[in-house]
Amino acid sequence: MKKAVILGQRKAAIVEVPAPRARGDWALVKVHATAMCTEYKAFLSGDRRDSIGHEGAGEVVEVAGPGPLKEGDRVVIMPQYPDGVCPLCRAGDYIYCENNLDYAGYMGTTEGKGTFAQYVAKPSWLLLPIPDDVSYEHATMAIDGIGATFGAFEAIGVSAFDTVLITGLGPVGLGGVVNARFRGARVIGVEPVPWRVERAREMGAEVVLDPHDGNILERIRALTDGRGVDCAVDCSGTVAGERLCLEATRRRGRVAYVGESNQDLAIRVSPDLIRKGLTVVGSWHYNLRHYPAVMKVIRESPLINLLISHVMPMSRVQEAFELLASGECAKVVLRPWE
Repeated sequence: MKKAVILGQRKAAIVEVPAPRARGDWALVKVHATAMCTEYKAFLSGDRRDSIGHEGAGEVVEVAGPGPLKEGDRVVIMPQYPDGVCPLCRAGDYIYCENNLDYAGYMGTTEGKGTFAQYVAKPSWLLLPIPDDVSYEHATMAIDGIGATFGAFEAIGVSAFDTVLITGLGPVGLGGVVNARFRGARVIGVEPVPWRVERAREMGAEVVLDPHDGNILERIRALTDGRGVDCAVDCSGTVAGERLCLEATRRRGRVAYVGESNQDLAIRVSPDLIRKGLTVVGSWHYNLRHYPAVMKVIRESPLINLLISHVMPMSRVQEAFELLASGECAKVVLRPWE
């Protein structure tokens, strides 16, 4: 099978490797669409990777024995390799599993782990059904495109009564705009890249502010009758964005952190949390019980086609990585068989 790899700084390629096989209760999936995400950071830094991609949708082509799946089933490929038996997994919060399985130890190969490939092997319970009227390209939005901020919005209870601040309008943040508008919430965005500013406005963000504006906090308060936003979701993964969420949210408001970051955020417990009475959560993906609701957004939102800005053959992965690194895109979807 063919798969994409990162060979060095700004250098990606397609290589040929043996395809995995179904084993035990793991099925083999032919990947028809895979969305790009944070892999571009390794592409820019030169961190060599031979197994990349964690968002995908495809068709079951092999099962090892009787089970919930059959050949021909169309499925979303959920991320990670959790054990499936710990309390978190049983509760649907599998993404937080502390006992992820040893893929190579079980499969006897490292091939088939990443979705930037023509085939993936996965535990059957992590392969969720795609409705007949949903394309593979749209279905792969069920992971980070729509799923990431959907989980955050559920955690902080975003509704039509709320004004929501979204800091960072990259692919995940733009998915946040889709989720917010589907719920009827008012959106204030923060984003420096002109292409993404315009896409957010096209999606229905009422205002998009420049994070470099020295008066941004005052502008947000002016837009909210001096109180601040009801809810804030950081998708930027920057300290500035994270701090703005705390400072721009009204008293008794709610904040969720979605953007990945290795930087230290200085939280002042008394003025930031106690005196404001904020609810602050970290959110990574969503509980499996919410999958039908995530798919409902994908099926019914008129904004999904705006969230997917590019669909490209995986053979053009170098170009796709450069596009994602430029910031002039929303979600980029690869087709591994082209």
